[in-house]
Amino acid sequence: MAIQQISINQITNPADRQKLLDVLKECSASKTRIEAERDLIKEAVTNISGELKLPKKIINRMVKVYHKQNFDEEVAVQEQFETLYQNIVK
Repeated sequence: MAIQQISINQITNPADRQKLLDVLKECSASKTRIEAERDLIKEAVTNISGELKLPKKIINRMVKVYHKQNFDEEVAVQEQFETLYQNIVK
């Protein structure tokens, strides 16, 4: 499939230009919120890690599993990994 070349001058309709600008603004605002949420998560993990003396790596994994609600799947994958690793490396 060929990539269609788009000329910058191709969007001449003021309404279309405004639609595009509105989308750019909306997406930029969304990315700003995402960055803020990531900072909040990082700070929360850092704080509890220091307070409870737990590795950030473990807390981050717990956050991910809790969010996805896939503990059983994570355990099964870990068991498969352990078995495969032991069979190959040992």
